[in-house]
Amino acid sequence: MPAAATALPRGTWVRRAVWLVAGTMAYNVAEALVALWAGVEAQSIALLGFGLDSVIELAAGAVVLWRMTVELRGAAGEEVERTERRVRRFVGVTFFALAAYVVAQAVKALWQGTPSGGSLIGVALAVASLIVMPTVAWGKLRVARALASRALAAEAKETLACSYLSLCLLAGLGANLTLGWWWADPVGALLMVPWLLREGVEGVRDEADADG
Repeated sequence: MPAAATALPRGTWVRRAVWLVAGTMAYNVAEALVALWAGVEAQSIALLGFGLDSVIELAAGAVVLWRMTVELRGAAGEEVERTERRVRRFVGVTFFALAAYVVAQAVKALWQGTPSGGSLIGVALAVASLIVMPTVAWGKLRVARALASRALAAEAKETLACSYLSLCLLAGLGANLTLGWWWADPVGALLMVPWLLREGVEGVRDEADADG
């Protein structure tokens, strides 16, 4: 990172973090509402899982926003670090919860041979997220490096996870719409699981290491 960038006052970086996280939360609200509605209409597990991920991202963003507010009001370094650890643990646990839901619903759909309907709205949402989320994640990671904030970096990874989930969602919905492969939807949902588990393990491990 250029020296001129890192020379900015810390308060400036914290305010940038607040704007990035708040903007992501606003997008997540719209993303969750559209994905959950479209998922119910199309009976799409991948879309429902994507919508629930947006809810988790919203919750994670809220606690990161709280962490940044703690620093803006002049809290001591120990309090800021304690807040960061809570954020990482929260994000890790919610990733595990989402992974369990996706696995259960996808396996059920594959076992029962339950077809899902196509969703052009879901495809459009996946494309939009593939465009928006990587850019926002890059901005968050840049600010996280400037602040040396592992909590913001973890939340940025969750934003990157949304990009990965968008790709899986697009592949599953696209195959269902164009080829009639009903199984592509639950398989697309299952492709989300390795990333979800990885992020969950990282969040919980960070907390355990800090406690140790």
